[in-house]
Amino acid sequence: MPMPKRVSAAAGGGGRNRGGGRFRPPVLLLLFLTLLGPLAFLAARGGIHPPISTDQKGIPNSSSKPIADWREQLVIQHLKSVLTEEVIDSISASQDDLGPLSLDFFRKRHVSSSWQVDGQDDADENNQTSLDTASDSEHKTSQIKLKDDAFLGDTQKLDKELKDVSDGRQLDSPAKIARRRLREKRREKRAIELVQQDDEALVKLENAAIERSKAVDSAVLGKYSIWRRENENENSDSTVRLMRDQMIMARVYSVIAKSKNKLDLYQELLMRLKESQRAVGEANADADLHQSAPEKIKAMGQVLSKAREELYDCKAVTQRLRAMLQSADERVRSLKKQSTFLSQLAAKTVPNGIHCLSMRLTIDYYLLPPGKREFPRSENLENPNLYHYALFSDNVLAASVVVNSTIMNAKEPEKHVFHLVTDKLNFGAMKMWFLLNPPRNATIHVENVDEFKWLNSSYCPVLRQLESSAMKEYYFKADHPTTLSAGSSNLKYRNPKYLSMLNHLRFYLPQVYPKLDKILFLDDDIVVQKDLTGLWSVDLKGNVNGAVETCGESFHRFDKYLNFSNPHIARNFDPNACGWAYGMNIFDLKQWKKKDITGIYHKWQNMNEDRVLWKLGTLPPGLLTFYKLTYPLGKSWHVLGLGYNPGIDRSEIENAAVVHYNGNMKPWLELAMTKYRPYWTKYIKYDDRYVRGCNVSE
Repeated sequence: MPMPKRVSAAAGGGGRNRGGGRFRPPVLLLLFLTLLGPLAFLAARGGIHPPISTDQKGIPNSSSKPIADWREQLVIQHLKSVLTEEVIDSISASQDDLGPLSLDFFRKRHVSSSWQVDGQDDADENNQTSLDTASDSEHKTSQIKLKDDAFLGDTQKLDKELKDVSDGRQLDSPAKIARRRLREKRREKRAIELVQQDDEALVKLENAAIERSKAVDSAVLGKYSIWRRENENENSDSTVRLMRDQMIMARVYSVIAKSKNKLDLYQELLMRLKESQRAVGEANADADLHQSAPEKIKAMGQVLSKAREELYDCKAVTQRLRAMLQSADERVRSLKKQSTFLSQLAAKTVPNGIHCLSMRLTIDYYLLPPGKREFPRSENLENPNLYHYALFSDNVLAASVVVNSTIMNAKEPEKHVFHLVTDKLNFGAMKMWFLLNPPRNATIHVENVDEFKWLNSSYCPVLRQLESSAMKEYYFKADHPTTLSAGSSNLKYRNPKYLSMLNHLRFYLPQVYPKLDKILFLDDDIVVQKDLTGLWSVDLKGNVNGAVETCGESFHRFDKYLNFSNPHIARNFDPNACGWAYGMNIFDLKQWKKKDITGIYHKWQNMNEDRVLWKLGTLPPGLLTFYKLTYPLGKSWHVLGLGYNPGIDRSEIENAAVVHYNGNMKPWLELAMTKYRPYWTKYIKYDDRYVRGCNVSE
């Protein structure tokens, strides 16, 4: 028969191949590959499915046994005739290990939570929940958008894939219909959750922005703030704010209209802008607005609506608003520089009232007979058993406050002696004032610094330096500024106090008062509020200077006053050493002479002729001269900062023995801080005829 011959020929051919002839693949292997390829493709495309049965609730149940359709049964029958049972089981099991080719793998890895079905790993669910919980409000908003995109993309891909599969079957099974319904329900639920989370995130962002706006400096924004809530202020001034918003947008659209050659609209915007500016004027509240404001708002709203329709371009509007913001910022910086310049100018200027007072007193003093120009009780001037004060000033009104406040708070006024030194210009005025207004039973003496013949340039290095042309160039020209803003940083070099010998006389106390043992030095910008006699009984423990230290949070240490890049400073001083304040200092003149304090001062002043150790003032040389020779007094003896710090506690001021108006805002100037000025003005004699005649008022 033919069939047996063909089979035996095949068998014989196989034997010859094994013996070394031409190689031919076995028929069994070819049949295996031919049938396994389509089977693998069907498995990857979902052709072989674990059939899904539903329970009573219609939820798919993955535990039911497979039910194959007629094509699957036909393939399996052909395979059973060729392959062993072990191979078929391996192929069936491999559909769960297809990796990236598997739809289950895609559903598990490409995550929207709406893709999860019953029976999926709880780990994925827990991971997603923990991620959502850990995000903050801003991150949630961005994450929600990403999830939405992923959700839509994944859904479209799944629908397409299910459609491709269903095309081969024409009719969906009940299990697929149930799964699709379940998926749609989850989509709806997920969409609702996303909307809720989005609303919550927006509310949180808005609240956070409002909280941040509260920290904005109100001095810059005034009463106008776009973040202010209407219900937080009964007088919200909404009309003023609306008009200012309209004016800003009108400026923006006018620039855009001009750039796009919309000249009619440009002219209309300019006209409405001028009308709104006139209506607002300087108003900061709705009550201050002109009565025509509602009409201007309506007219401006109409032209802005027209401009928005014709010109609105998000990018162009944003760029213009940014440019306006930068311009406003530069303007603010320029105004701050000018404000600094003007405040420094005001600080060194003598007010008209004080100048008038000095001139009138001087005229009347020189009209007095010589016998009436002397003070009584001159025998007390060199008595070391009394309480002696040193006051160097060219301000008659300020000196009167210091003396008057000290005597009014003294327990034994008759034991207090005041030594005043002023310049030649104010000498007559100072004497005349205290001749007319003697400090009760206290002793007072006024001297002219120009009459100290020993104080000359050969003895005093500061006086020699002040007379040099280089120093005059440094103080008076100061880099030759040409504008207000340029000169603001250099005006401090031109303050007359740095050129006045009155400012440096504090380093010559033993030379001025050789018969005294202790003396209390007072600045003319202080007010005495308590009896100061306790300072004479303070044990300075061998130190020369008793002062209040100023190295707290608001003050500086040595490295803020001295040039520690200079080896002379770096070798001899600690940059973290605590500074102290001039203004109220008790000096032991015996120890002063013993330690040659004036000689130490001369040494450092000579080394600083080129201003390489410090720049300005008497505090830096004082820190050097009295280094490790200063005894710290209690903080309540001397409270500083009333001339620049608005945040000093009221109880701290009232408990202080001396308050000091150090800084530019002196109490006799118009720029003085209003809340601190009464501590100074209550010691002025406003009923005095000279004070009234010069219009010196509270």
